[in-house]
Amino acid sequence: MSESPDAARAPRRRFAWLKAAGDRVPTKWFAGIATGAFLLATAAFGGLATAAPDDLAHLEPGQAHVSDQRSLTVERAVLIDELPEAGVYVEDGQRVLAIIVDVENRWDEPLTSAGSNGIAGSLRVAGVDAASAGAARMDDATSSPVLQPGVPVQLVYAWPVEADSFEDGQAVRVTLYDMSLYTGSFVLGGQWWDDPVADATVTVRVADVGAGVDAEAGDDG
Repeated sequence: MSESPDAARAPRRRFAWLKAAGDRVPTKWFAGIATGAFLLATAAFGGLATAAPDDLAHLEPGQAHVSDQRSLTVERAVLIDELPEAGVYVEDGQRVLAIIVDVENRWDEPLTSAGSNGIAGSLRVAGVDAASAGAARMDDATSSPVLQPGVPVQLVYAWPVEADSFEDGQAVRVTLYDMSLYTGSFVLGGQWWDDPVADATVTVRVADVGAGVDAEAGDDG
């Protein structure tokens, strides 16, 4: 049995909501955020963020963080009921936290968007399990895309979260990491990115878009 027209349009509408959702707080506000969210991230991820908050650069939403691996710009955070297009599936009592980012692969080889050795390995979100992250392109909903060198793309990173973990307007801190390039030898060949080191933070406020299926899909034609 073919799916109904409404069901077929649901993914496009969800992504339209993700595109439309913006920060509701002036960027000047972020300078006054307390450091509690950052400390929570440090504990949640086994000490990856070893630098004190004052030792890290504090970027504003829309400001790029550039490393040898990639340029990454955190744009906004969205809370939505579901987002299977990003490879994230919720259980009862769960919703999806999504972070919208602009990314450009600055390496000379293709990079995966997902996985600890891909772009996903260079950002952490306080209060979520990094290993559960899903990723998709915003323009065509391709899940876990491979990024070609020098080609900018907008991605959504998404995590299943308990429904009461985040709320509309809540501040969320994203920690950005520099990763080192390693070259294998003998048994282990090839090159890969690893050993993330905390370098900067960006704080965004969550926009709750509910089910995300009532938006007009005009942006998609």
